Amino acid sequence: MNIEIDGYNINYKISGEGKDTAVILQGWGTTMELYDSVVSCISDKLRVVQLDLPGFGKSDEPREPWGVSDFSDFFCRFMEGLGIQRATLIGHSYGGRMIIDLATRDHISFAIDRIVLIDSAGIMPERSLAQKSRIRVYKILKKIADIKLIYRLFPELIDEWRSRQGSADYRAASPMMRQCLVKAVNEDMTDRLSGIKADTLLIWGENDTATPISDAKKMDELIPNSGLCILEGCGHYSFLEKPGQFSGIMRAYFK
Repeated sequence: MNIEIDGYNINYKISGEGKDTAVILQGWGTTMELYDSVVSCISDKLRVVQLDLPGFGKSDEPREPWGVSDFSDFFCRFMEGLGIQRATLIGHSYGGRMIIDLATRDHISFAIDRIVLIDSAGIMPERSLAQKSRIRVYKILKKIADIKLIYRLFPELIDEWRSRQGSADYRAASPMMRQCLVKAVNEDMTDRLSGIKADTLLIWGENDTATPISDAKKMDELIPNSGLCILEGCGHYSFLEKPGQFSGIMRAYFK
């Protein structure tokens, strides 16, 4: 299904027959269909809404670089567009970052019943000395590569160098979404975790390298009403790697 919000065409779907609603907020660069297995865990108890955020899947891209708060603002208008006044929020990776923002605002257009954060982003990693050095070198080389005369002299070499920079998400993104991603990863939300009032379940892959297990433990420590479940031998997509265990945790949590 599609709905127009603020002039953006947004792809979404609704599953389940429950009287209460849950909404899934996706990880960066994914499509809503990736989370169908999460839906299947709870759709016998809840009505579950999935959407492609602007710039994801089949939804229109933002017309300017958005930060986390911009995506959250848009999501509030999406909820208003569907007439949802209260919901459980389930977020994976970047979706979790959005939920932290939403759950710690003074006012939003809907009430949050519960929160499930799956391998969530939101905590800025401490950079090692080697990482800081690489960043400095990258910035120097980028300035050199951006000089038009230098580019005219070595276009193939510079294009090849540029193609190898950044994460896989960054390289796969469009120019507009790259700007959005840079804003996202540079926003640390650690100080806001203690302001989350809703009951929060954390589900994490033990071997997650994108959002390491240390992030999960810090979130569990700082969020007042939280519990942490660790899935052994899993990475950043724990819900796909151990679907049986993940489903059991979700079904127990939602009874």
